[in-house]
Amino acid sequence: MDQSDAVPIDELWEERRFLLDVAHWMLGDPGAAESVVDEAYHRWYGLSDAARRQVTVPRSWLAKTVGGICLDRLARPGRAAGPEEGHGARPSEVEEEAGRVVLNALESLPTAERAAFVFRAFGMAPGTVADIVGRTEPELAELAERARQWLRLRRTRSTTPRQHDAVARAVCRACVSGDGELLTSLLCSDATAFFDGGGKVRALTGPVHGCRPVADTLLTLLARSPNTTLTTHSVNGRTGLVANYGRRVAAVISLDVSDDCVAQVWVTLNPDKLRSWNQPPTDGGAGSVEGP
Repeated sequence: MDQSDAVPIDELWEERRFLLDVAHWMLGDPGAAESVVDEAYHRWYGLSDAARRQVTVPRSWLAKTVGGICLDRLARPGRAAGPEEGHGARPSEVEEEAGRVVLNALESLPTAERAAFVFRAFGMAPGTVADIVGRTEPELAELAERARQWLRLRRTRSTTPRQHDAVARAVCRACVSGDGELLTSLLCSDATAFFDGGGKVRALTGPVHGCRPVADTLLTLLARSPNTTLTTHSVNGRTGLVANYGRRVAAVISLDVSDDCVAQVWVTLNPDKLRSWNQPPTDGGAGSVEGP
């Protein structure tokens, strides 16, 4: 290794934390996640210097390797299911607690659906994910959407359209006014937000857990600006939020409401998925977006 291989320490630790998050969400066990990431780095340094120099984005190579190791472990006979307590692979105990509900729901999904959802939720390119999972990109999109609907069903209790609309409009008012306390009060304590940038914008590459972190992230994303507006709009059949930058739709946000508070937030920033929202309206109807 020569001087040109040096990497800033913050980048090194951010890379490792990203890989730990991916492995933890796949396996539900922080201890197993540590083992998987250690194995991925072992394989990286097992490459020759020439082979490593041919890898243009080491983080992507490592993420793909972590994904493959996780799938191999999930396929082992007799593997115990369910998140376990262990040394912390996640950034904080609060986030660990807040993410447990979603982790438990993911545990009940078939491996392919779970992998499609997790890898895409962490911002991996569709082609890379399809290669890891062994499916085509259209099949991958279907698997990820199936996983999203399963999570929605597990988290969302029966809410009338009127109740959902009232909560969504209150969330919009809180975001527009920048009222963090109000927005936090409208979120479940273990709320989770997912961000889909599709690798086309610098969206977050992992879920955000907990009412306060989710509120802070949304307020940062939707910070008031002369060029940015936020309105309510029908999204996937229920009231959601649409953020415009100038005259273009920049983000579409759908909400899963449970017991008069938001359990899950789905933020679509991927320009490809927003293309239909930026076409001239034909019937004034509601919009839809594919989830992470």
